[in-house]
Amino acid sequence: MGGGGWAAIERRAFLAQAAGGIASLGGVWALSSTVSGAQASGWKMRLSGSSINFMRLPVEGAIREISLLGYDAIDIWSAHAGCPHLDDVLNRLGAPGLLRLLDEHGLKLCGFSVYAGGYPRYAELLGAAGGGVAIRGSAPPCDPGELRTCMTRFLEELKPEAELAEKHNSFLAIENHGHALLNSLDSFKLFTELNDNPQVGIALAPYHLQVLGVSVEDAIRIAGKQLFYFYAWQHAPGVKQLPGHGETDFTPWLAALAEVNYAGYVNPFLHDEPEPAETAAALARSIAYLRETERRAVAVR
Repeated sequence: MGGGGWAAIERRAFLAQAAGGIASLGGVWALSSTVSGAQASGWKMRLSGSSINFMRLPVEGAIREISLLGYDAIDIWSAHAGCPHLDDVLNRLGAPGLLRLLDEHGLKLCGFSVYAGGYPRYAELLGAAGGGVAIRGSAPPCDPGELRTCMTRFLEELKPEAELAEKHNSFLAIENHGHALLNSLDSFKLFTELNDNPQVGIALAPYHLQVLGVSVEDAIRIAGKQLFYFYAWQHAPGVKQLPGHGETDFTPWLAALAEVNYAGYVNPFLHDEPEPAETAAALARSIAYLRETERRAVAVR
């Protein structure tokens, strides 16, 4: 089936991070010395597409376009900026209908972006669809001197959602953002130091790091095995946010992902909703660019 299936990571394995990268072993995510799909000699990039980039289309249309572009998986968005897709799946298709669509189009389910509505609303659906990563924000910013206290509190308050994620064979990926708790290298370091929950990790958005002048490669290395999701997204206007369109060279970013044996999906992204044909053409160029960049990044390791 097209559900993909993120299953539970063993807590004892999570705490033994030195054992290696996250890998898919028989459908169960565990820590291993190799990356899912990787050859012994190198890293293998897997691509997911965000349904919000085709929000002018119904969810069936977004799935079709993402499949035609050659993505491996899809990230389905809740109602941020009015995106109708996830609520339509919840209220009309259900998990069986979603899985049939994904199977028909040869896509796996990466997960759900739940910035609007929150994870608990969609937890059961995500689990029934095979599990995945639920991407959400962190918390309001705080004074630098209060960062440890605030991060400790945030992770503590996240525990009920983490327990829900474990119940539904899923993971929480917390995105960094401007004017948010998770936004600096110090906050990344504290997050990874204090977080001992295998269901919780980081969704890294380079766009917001570039705004702050923060090294994306350093953030990737700090996140390490706790990096669950990566936006291939640069700080630029319009379509130039996409890989291969703006000025950013993504080679160092992909090389850093290969260095940490990142096993999640790379997601070419922009916060802009052009017409579907324009979006598809722009994303096709981005995918070709990322594939070429992957070859360069692995070659320089």
